[in-house]
Amino acid sequence: MKTKIKTTRIVLGIFCLAFSGPAEQPAANESMNQLSASTGLELNKSIQELNRLRDRIATEKLPLAQELTSSEEKLVQLRRSYEQNARMVDAGNLELTTIKNGIKVSQDEMTYIGNLLDEYARSFESKINVSELQYCGESLDTAKKAAENTTLSMEQKFTCQTVFLKGSVDRLFNAIGGMRFPGVGVDMQGTVEDGQFAVIGPVALFRANDGKTAGLVIPQSGSTKPLIRPLEGVMQSGLAAVVERGEGTMPLDPSRGGALKALVQQKVSLISIFKKGGPIMWPLLFAACLAIFTVVERILFLIGQQVKRDPKAMDRFFAAVERGDTEEAVEIGNASQFYVVRTLGYAMRHKEKSLANALLYAQEQETKRFRRGIPVLDTIITLAPLLGLLGTVTGMMGSFSLIGGELSSPGAITGGIAEALIATAFGLGIAITSLIPFNYLNTKMEEARLEIECAATQLELLVHPAAAAMAASKE
Repeated sequence: MKTKIKTTRIVLGIFCLAFSGPAEQPAANESMNQLSASTGLELNKSIQELNRLRDRIATEKLPLAQELTSSEEKLVQLRRSYEQNARMVDAGNLELTTIKNGIKVSQDEMTYIGNLLDEYARSFESKINVSELQYCGESLDTAKKAAENTTLSMEQKFTCQTVFLKGSVDRLFNAIGGMRFPGVGVDMQGTVEDGQFAVIGPVALFRANDGKTAGLVIPQSGSTKPLIRPLEGVMQSGLAAVVERGEGTMPLDPSRGGALKALVQQKVSLISIFKKGGPIMWPLLFAACLAIFTVVERILFLIGQQVKRDPKAMDRFFAAVERGDTEEAVEIGNASQFYVVRTLGYAMRHKEKSLANALLYAQEQETKRFRRGIPVLDTIITLAPLLGLLGTVTGMMGSFSLIGGELSSPGAITGGIAEALIATAFGLGIAITSLIPFNYLNTKMEEARLEIECAATQLELLVHPAAAAMAASKE
């Protein structure tokens, strides 16, 4: 700034000298010399100051250049580090996507495996003997409940299912060649007994600890405790020995348990069902026999009436009436077995008293023959369900009396329920079976009544004009 001021002064002095007059020339020269000397001094000072500034700039330029170079190198390094970090971030995102896809695939696989294990647990119970539920039923129930429990994690569900799966695999190896395990069975009297089971292929055997009960294992619906069905003779002792010692003689069953099941299953027949129905079955049997007898008799009657139909005799009868030959018409009516002609013949015999009343009386007599047996069926249709209901009440009373007393005899309790259901079924069956012929007989009776009424109307139309003509001829 100082150099600029001095330079400005020198320039102003030169301008003053240039514009001054000749009178002032010597003084101006002297001033010029002074000014030149001063200017030279100032110029030297400025040059020295400029040199110092250049030295200072040169001195400060090198560190700045070095610092700029260092900063540029740091910038390059930072750019390289940024690019490396960006590549790492991209690789991390790609790896994260791969990991997420792998997790999703693993979750899908775990869900699929869980569904397979759940389905295996649900179908496992139907593939084993009912007695084996006492051997592996606890782990089976845990696995089935774990699949339905939404509060459990996937790991906890898998833990429960794998425990069950391990137990089922152990059961498979134990079942090779047969296995024995303790459990509880129910004898034929309904008594629950502790004992030991032996599963050999598709056949399961049981022997009580006291040795009194032994036999084949039969499942009971709605109960995990199987029913023990004893056999007879040598087979019974052989089965007991196999369960007790794990070795012995038992009958060969190449049908994989089918023959033994057929052996122990009771053959269901109408007689056995009748016996289980209780004392009310006897009145129901009487009602059924009466209904059968009535239906058979009525069917035979209708067949006979169909055979006796004689439309030609009816035509001859009406022809005789139209001619006014009452005697011939009466003879035709007496000789015919067709109920319509017989009704008309009776009316012609009594037409002098009252033709209409005679027709009505004869019609009622004939329809009475068709109505015979219908009241019996009507009574049976009403009575049979009531008898079945009575059997239901007595059977349920017996069951409830056992429930209130001894609970260790489920067979007796179910027997009372069976008695109630059988009586009801028989009563309804008799009523339903009797209803069909009842309606059929009513239809046939109505058809006969309508046929007689039509013929009676035609007879009245023929008789009254003929009577009027005879009265006119007498006059």
